[in-house]
Amino acid sequence: MQVAGLVLAAGAGRRLGRPKATLEVSGERLVDRAVRVLTAAGVHPVHVVLGAAVVEVAGAHVVDNRDWAQGMGSSLCAGLASLPAGVRAVTILLVDQPGVTAGAVARLLDAGVDDETVAVATYHGRRGHPVVIGRAYWADVAASALGERGARDFLRTQGDRVVEIECADVADDTDVDTPADLQRLGRLSPGPR
Repeated sequence: MQVAGLVLAAGAGRRLGRPKATLEVSGERLVDRAVRVLTAAGVHPVHVVLGAAVVEVAGAHVVDNRDWAQGMGSSLCAGLASLPAGVRAVTILLVDQPGVTAGAVARLLDAGVDDETVAVATYHGRRGHPVVIGRAYWADVAASALGERGARDFLRTQGDRVVEIECADVADDTDVDTPADLQRLGRLSPGPR
C-alpha cells in the first residue's frame, strides 16, 4: 500500500511576519522538518503545498498553490490533486507543528491503512495532526475543504469511521503562530522574509 505525505505550508504567517515554511528552528526550516518526519516514518512520495513563499524543498515534490490566500482548504485540494495514481492513502501534516514526530506518523500507519482509512492523531483525547485519509474519501474531503477548515468538516461527518490514535506520549501538535511560540521552541534563525 503506497501512502503519500502531504505537507500544508502555503500560508503567509501574518502573525509571525513571514511564511511559516521559511522559518528556521534550531537551524532547520519548518518545511524541511515536516518532510523529514514523514520520510522517517516511511511515507513516500512527499508533496509540499506552498504559496506565500515558494522555495525548493529537498526530498519532496513542491506544489505551487496560487490560490493559497483563500485558505488551507485550497491547499488541501491542490495537494490531493497532485498525488500520483498509485497512492492509496495520504498522511496530512501541517508545517507549523514541529512537535509532531515520525513516531506519531508511524503509530497511525501501524494501525492499518487502506483506501478507506480515516485515522486521526489525538492528544489527550483532542483530535489533531497527523491525519491519514484513504483515496476513497479524497473527493469528499476536497468538496468540504473551504476557507481555513481543511478536512475538519469531512472528519466531523464520519462518526465511528474515524480511528482516533493517541499520540501525546510521542508528539506535540502545538502550532507555531507567534514570536512567543518560536521562543518556546528555541532560537529562531533569521531565514528569508
